[in-house]
Amino acid sequence: MSKADTSAEAALSSVAVHVDQYNEPDEEHSKLLEPQSLTPTVTPSGQIRKVKSFTDTHKIRDVSAASGAASARCLRPYEQVTPYPEGSESGTNQYGAPSVRSLASIGMGCTDGRKMVIRRVPTSPTELFHLVRPPTPPHEDTASHESDCDEEEEDDETVHLKPRRPFWANKIQFVLACVGYSVGLGNVWRFPYLCYKSGGGAFLIPYFIILLVCGVPMLFMELAVGQYTAHGPIGALAQICPLFKGAGLASVVISFLMSTYYAVIIAWAIYYFFTSFKSEVPWASCSNRWNTAQCWVPFHNHTKPNGSQTPTEQFFEKKVLNISDGIEFPGGLRWELAACLVCAWVLVYFALWKSIKSSAKVRYITTTLPFLLIIVFLGRSLTLDGADKGLRFFFKPNWELLKQSRPWVNAASQIFNSIGIAFGSMIMFASYNRFDNNFLHDTVAVSLVNAVTSLIVGIFTFATIGNIAFEQNTSVKDVIADSPGLLFVVYPQAIAKMPASQLWAVLFFFMFLCLGLNSQFAIVEVVVTSIQDGFPDMIRKRLVYHELLVLCVCMVSLVFGIPHIIRSGIYVFQLMDYYAASLSITYLAFFEVVAIAWFYGVGRLSRNIKQMTGRCPSLYFRFCWLVASPVLLLALWVASLVDYTPPSYRQYPYPAWAQVLGWTIASLSLLCIPVYAVVVIVRSPGNTLREKFRNSIRPTFICDCGINGCDICCSESEPPDDKTTIN
Repeated sequence: MSKADTSAEAALSSVAVHVDQYNEPDEEHSKLLEPQSLTPTVTPSGQIRKVKSFTDTHKIRDVSAASGAASARCLRPYEQVTPYPEGSESGTNQYGAPSVRSLASIGMGCTDGRKMVIRRVPTSPTELFHLVRPPTPPHEDTASHESDCDEEEEDDETVHLKPRRPFWANKIQFVLACVGYSVGLGNVWRFPYLCYKSGGGAFLIPYFIILLVCGVPMLFMELAVGQYTAHGPIGALAQICPLFKGAGLASVVISFLMSTYYAVIIAWAIYYFFTSFKSEVPWASCSNRWNTAQCWVPFHNHTKPNGSQTPTEQFFEKKVLNISDGIEFPGGLRWELAACLVCAWVLVYFALWKSIKSSAKVRYITTTLPFLLIIVFLGRSLTLDGADKGLRFFFKPNWELLKQSRPWVNAASQIFNSIGIAFGSMIMFASYNRFDNNFLHDTVAVSLVNAVTSLIVGIFTFATIGNIAFEQNTSVKDVIADSPGLLFVVYPQAIAKMPASQLWAVLFFFMFLCLGLNSQFAIVEVVVTSIQDGFPDMIRKRLVYHELLVLCVCMVSLVFGIPHIIRSGIYVFQLMDYYAASLSITYLAFFEVVAIAWFYGVGRLSRNIKQMTGRCPSLYFRFCWLVASPVLLLALWVASLVDYTPPSYRQYPYPAWAQVLGWTIASLSLLCIPVYAVVVIVRSPGNTLREKFRNSIRPTFICDCGINGCDICCSESEPPDDKTTIN
């Protein structure tokens, strides 16, 4: 073989030659005279798909299984491409499009009598780039690379389904989404409730330990996985390690369950918000029709009588909830709460119906405004009498309580709920990022804002509780029973004593409504994104429009939220919160970090992060992923099972059948991981169990060829070449 033949064969092996077939000479001639015509691409399976832009050549895969970062990536070109003038040797015109002279056609005979045309093989990377994506002419809009990605033309029949994943318009929207979720109900509602339940200062120590060991490293890991795969939790874990795809499914199940009762908290806030417009806030006195003889207005130097309740407690339990004697006495539907629940889901729907393009705009208000109001309420609470008493309870730990597992388990639950770890929210948010986004800055910003906001909310919450303890002449830990309604009892009592209490009440519950919506947006988006990633063809055929998918999810969640707004709804609410969000979360987080750090591999994940950000993660992150986080999570999970105590609402113990119902709810997420693992192993190719297991843990559609900047996987039989190839 001559040297010329050898060099020609080597050149042809580095690129793929597409062969066009034409039945008529006129068809051939017209095709060659279209320099802007789109170049079809042959996928590994032999199917042809139309290339709209250079982004479609990023990790080209089989159309039937297109997934991951390649299916929706819009990469910024790292090399500036200079267009060649007309008639240059490169064979392109002034806009970089191939000229007619460069498309040398070769007539060949064929058995069916048709003529085949072989297009000219590109001789340089620049020419290849221009063939695939001709630059925009000067008179057209070339505002920015980001607008090119976001406003890309889509087929009319699929525009409503957004065939390629949309991107955040800018980095601020992504950070606001993450901060809005972390600074939401997790901080204002759950943090004070769990901190008070766990003994105040004894809760802060495990909180910050778990934040540093598990919270920050796992947040960084989830952002990396979401950004690299461009999928929600189910699709991302299916690509990382198919064996643990059930962990992604479990996170979606938990998110769905949480969405059903988080909306109830928003409904309570809406109820209080509209009630605050009255001439006098109704929870300020005992002269209302729902008050009983046990109603007692607190005032200084008077100890609270046994069995008595403050007006705020009675307003929440007797008026808002109209609570029954137990979960076995369901009672009737609370129609006022039902209307508020519908209102809450209407707000959620119209914020999400256009995917992130609508929800991102809403977050500009719902994320920024609450911070201003939090600072205002912080200043007000610190001036109350007895505030120092509550702050001592908040910051002074009881070291004996640290020997128990409950503060540690509650702290882990709070970290995961507030930051969104293991719930799929952060993976989903990062999946809308561009491939080269530096998410290390986002990780630090979200973690820092979450921790600082939790401290600020804790300060003004316990300062307010200290004021109540001062007035009731009692200790802080005996002010009120630790219940999910803590927020709706403590704050209204403090607001009632302020001048212009109606104005403060409106502002506070509007702030709480914004925070609740932020959390709800993220939770519902996880469900919607996962369904859309998992069943794209079915959704395209059955639902047709993306808005209908969001509507269906909101309607189903509304129906499942109805049991929380009957008279026994608060018992159902606490049962769901205890088993669905607290007991299962450490279990789910453990298997998630095992799937990514142990099976997919810290080394492989580090290479992926270097591809996206340009640098490998630090030794601190890698140690936490590999050792510290799994060990701590496993210890917390075992401790929660060993020290398991049945839930109770104040002095009311749940009956045995209710506990069985709670474990059934928990099993909906707990069983997803082992059951789906068995299914994956059975379906995996292989003759022996060992072969099936090895195939079930092998990443799918993930580049692992080791070439810097390479986005196309090479087969096992073909070693990676020095040049990037397009199949």
